[in-house]
Amino acid sequence: MTMRRSLPPLAALRAFEAAGRRLSFRGAADELGVTPTAVSHQIRLLEQTLGLRLFHRETRRVRLTAEGAVLLPVLRDGFDAFADAIDQIRGRPSAGLLTLSAPTAFVAKWLVPRLGDFRAAHPGCDLRLHASDSLVDFARDGVDVAVRYGPGRYPGLEAHRLVVDRVAPACSPRLAVRSESDLASHPLLHFEWPDLTDETPTWPVWLRKAGITDIDGGAGTRFSDEGHVIQAAIAGQGIALLSVVLAADDLASGALVQPFGPVLDAHPYWVVHPRHPARAGDVRRLVDWLGSTAV
Repeated sequence: MTMRRSLPPLAALRAFEAAGRRLSFRGAADELGVTPTAVSHQIRLLEQTLGLRLFHRETRRVRLTAEGAVLLPVLRDGFDAFADAIDQIRGRPSAGLLTLSAPTAFVAKWLVPRLGDFRAAHPGCDLRLHASDSLVDFARDGVDVAVRYGPGRYPGLEAHRLVVDRVAPACSPRLAVRSESDLASHPLLHFEWPDLTDETPTWPVWLRKAGITDIDGGAGTRFSDEGHVIQAAIAGQGIALLSVVLAADDLASGALVQPFGPVLDAHPYWVVHPRHPARAGDVRRLVDWLGSTAV
């Protein structure tokens, strides 16, 4: 007996899965290499075929309906399984290490403390962490997924915003810093940003925003590694302008305090990978875990 499957068009299913996963028709279009209009057309075709609405279409955003929420994980897992099987028959077995590249300080201060949660959720996926502040070449360097810090322009890659960073003064509670007037009594600790602009969150920029004119924003100790600035602040060596994302655990534990503002806006961290990655299922699971952990 031959079983015939009555399924909607594959293009429509792919468009729905990408749009549902990203909750964005434009994001799905970028991923699939088509226009948002084409994605919208395919999803309407799927809705007509099923006789169901899969999205609530709202101003500037879409939400899954109850039916769409049922369909999405089935399709997502199915496409991941297809990709893994194709990798296997092409001679790229899914077993082995998945390499995640990220800035050195991000690996030390954000990723490493959370790795146990990833291993518990995905015991069959082994990670290799590649700590580097240089941009990697995915093909040449054997990297599957990367975390990058910046404005989010990454041509040829699929990019997911992980978390938006902010920068604030922080120091050890042992310094007993209470207000801006205490800045004159302690050294300033600086991170040497590799790409310096007028908007880079440095001490001179912070002092200007705070309206403070009697402190030398260029004086103090400088570090080329952001993680070392955090460790110096914990050790009580001065007051630092720190990433709220990277210092979050130390602020929560009380090893650091944020005594006053203002807080400066900074760039987001992004998770990026090739648009058609090898081991797509493992890559998707890693990207989803990173996103859920950053919430």
